[in-house]
Amino acid sequence: MEVSLLDRSRTRVHVTDAAALRGSVDRAVHAERVGYTRFWVAEHHAVPGIASGSPAVLLAAVGARTSRIRIGAGGVMLPLHQPLVVAEQFLALEALHPGRVDLGLGRSVGFTEPVRRALRRDLDAVETFADDLVELRDHLGGRAEVTARPASERMVPMHVLATRRGVGLAAELGLPVVVGGPLLGTDELSRALDRYRRDFQPYDASSPHVTISLDVLVADDDESARRLALPEAWAMARSRQTGEFPPLEPVEEIEAAPRSAQVDRRVESWLGSAVTGAPATVRRRLEQLVASTGADEVMSSASTYDREALFASDAMLLDLVAEPPDQTVVPRPTPQDRATSLP
Repeated sequence: MEVSLLDRSRTRVHVTDAAALRGSVDRAVHAERVGYTRFWVAEHHAVPGIASGSPAVLLAAVGARTSRIRIGAGGVMLPLHQPLVVAEQFLALEALHPGRVDLGLGRSVGFTEPVRRALRRDLDAVETFADDLVELRDHLGGRAEVTARPASERMVPMHVLATRRGVGLAAELGLPVVVGGPLLGTDELSRALDRYRRDFQPYDASSPHVTISLDVLVADDDESARRLALPEAWAMARSRQTGEFPPLEPVEEIEAAPRSAQVDRRVESWLGSAVTGAPATVRRRLEQLVASTGADEVMSSASTYDREALFASDAMLLDLVAEPPDQTVVPRPTPQDRATSLP
C-alpha cells in the first residue's frame, strides 16, 4: 500500500492566511524527512478556509525547500485555465525540479455563484474538459501546434481527479485516476474502477493506476484521533449552515460551542466518512478499502487545527503502512521523536 499527502493549505482561526501557506511548505519538508514519496497541494478560489488558489506558485516554494519528494497539484481546475498556460507553468516546475512534478487535473468551476462570476465561469458553459485534457497533454509532450516553453524531454505525469464521468474519461485517455468523496465505499465505485481497468487504453505505454483520496488521521488511540478530526468535521457542518467553508478551530472551542442536533448529525456523518484511529485501527480500515477497490495508492487529504499533531499523524500513517503484517520491523525513530524536530 502506497500512501501520499494532499495538503489544502487550511486556514486556522487566530492565524493569518500567509501562515497557512508557510505551513504547507513546512509540512512538505517534514513529509520528505519522514519518507513520503508524493506531496500535492490544492486549488480553491476565494474560500475562507483555504489559502491556496495558485498551485504552481505554491509548488515552486515547496520544490525549493525539498529535494527528493514528488510534488504536484491535486489539482489544477482545468476549466479555469488555458491548457497552454497550465503546460507552461508545469513545464517550468519540471525544469526547476526535474523528475519530481505531477499534474492532477479537475473540472470544478468554483463553489459559489459570486466566485464563478469572478472567475468568468458559467455553469451553463459548454463542457470542454476532455478536449482540454488532450490539448494539455499535447502541449506537455511537445506534440501541439505551438511548442510550450520551457521545452522538456520528460513528460509531466497527468492524473484525472474523477467523479463518475471522470473515471471513464481517464480510461479512455490512458491516464491515472484519483477518486474520493461520495463514491468511496460504494459498490458503484468498485464497478467504475473495474470498468476503468477493463477499458483502459494505454498512452505511451501507460498502465492503470488508481489513487483513493480521503481524510486519514492517526493518533495513539482511537479517541485521540477522532478529536483530531473534529475541526474539519465541524467546519464541514458549519458550511452547510452558512454556505461558507470556515477556517479550522481548536478542538476545545468546538467542544464548548453550542450546537443543534442537526449540526451534531452532520459532524458525526463526516467523522464516519474519515479514517481515524490508532495505528491498528487505521491500518485495518485502509486494508479493507484497498481490498475493495484494488487501489494502488491512498492519498490522505486530512487537516486538523493542531499542526504538530498533524505532522505526528503523517509520520504514524507512513510507519503503519510500511510495517509488515506481523509488525516485525527494524527499530526506527518514533513519530513523537520526529514531531519534536519539526521545522
